Amino acid sequence: MPEVVVKNLVKDYAGNRVLNDVSFTIADGEFFTLLGPSGCGKSTTLNCVAGLERPDEGFISVADIVFLDSNANVFVAPEGRDLGMVFQSYALWPHMTIGDNLALPLKLRKVPKPRRAELIADALDKVGLLHLKDRYPHQMSGGQQQRVALARALVYAPKVLLLDEPLSNLDAKLREQARSWLKRLQSEVGITTIYVTHDQDEALSLSDRIAVMSKGNMLQVGTPTEIYEKPAVAEVANFIGRCNFLDGIVTGVHGDEVVLNLTCSDQSLLVNTAFQGVTGHFGTGQKVTVAVRPERLTLADSSSGVPAGSALQGTVLETAYVGSRFEYQVQVGDVVVQALHHHGRFTGDVTLALPADGCLIYPEPAPVSDEAKQLMTVH
Repeated sequence: MPEVVVKNLVKDYAGNRVLNDVSFTIADGEFFTLLGPSGCGKSTTLNCVAGLERPDEGFISVADIVFLDSNANVFVAPEGRDLGMVFQSYALWPHMTIGDNLALPLKLRKVPKPRRAELIADALDKVGLLHLKDRYPHQMSGGQQQRVALARALVYAPKVLLLDEPLSNLDAKLREQARSWLKRLQSEVGITTIYVTHDQDEALSLSDRIAVMSKGNMLQVGTPTEIYEKPAVAEVANFIGRCNFLDGIVTGVHGDEVVLNLTCSDQSLLVNTAFQGVTGHFGTGQKVTVAVRPERLTLADSSSGVPAGSALQGTVLETAYVGSRFEYQVQVGDVVVQALHHHGRFTGDVTLALPADGCLIYPEPAPVSDEAKQLMTVH
């Protein structure tokens, strides 16, 4: 299976730049996800790899075969790339049986009829639908249609599998089941896969690596653990999971430890930058943004036993029981912070304990918008 190389992709629509110098490399057999909000450029990037879009600049190759080289005026049409693609709509032919849907790409490749039957049976068997070969798409559930679309993309053994939000039409419960099934299938087949989604849970659970995109830019590429635990910029921290954001000004730097005064409540906070690997990037008087996940916070009745610089005073505004935990909205100065706890006994004034090695710190200019900061109150 091939290595995919994408370098310096640039794409403009009517003067609007939708891809800005996008670059990444995908290893043999890797499940690589393009993740971001609507309009970030992830589907455009996938379509450039597929050949459905022609970038204004850039380079794309698969297994040392060049598909695009803007400098050399090389552009291989989609039918010459030998890639498998599954669209959000599945794009199954309604007047054809499932078997005939899978036969079509084989006919176009002039595969002999006896061999076509073998490949169709093998592909449908992989997705557990061989017994439904003679049904029509309208006679199948959404989950079954999704599997048929995957089987059709795999039937001719493509070099790379491209998936554009293939689970978005399924209900929540079926999506969870489909994630597990899709990951197992991809591992068994061993095919290099590029997956597009705006669903962070999908990306974290399915991917070997994730590329987070925003406004046509690649913000960070890393493993799910790296993306969640050590987001490179505040925008990634905000988009992946839930996060609280606190602005402040650095009042002291001692090796890996940064002391800051919070803008929202005039309280002090200690952050260990070694957790992020950003030692030495901060100086006294610098404006910063601190991000901390709700699950990293601990609620207490008082600051007794909490290390200096790790305790913030606040007032409980709301408590919500969500089954496995309680979700608290705590007012800290003029900012609302979300915290989690296994019981719901806290009311009134409380102490929030923020571990120094559990906070993320970002220098300005990288402010989080007021709208983004409010996301933590509506998740």
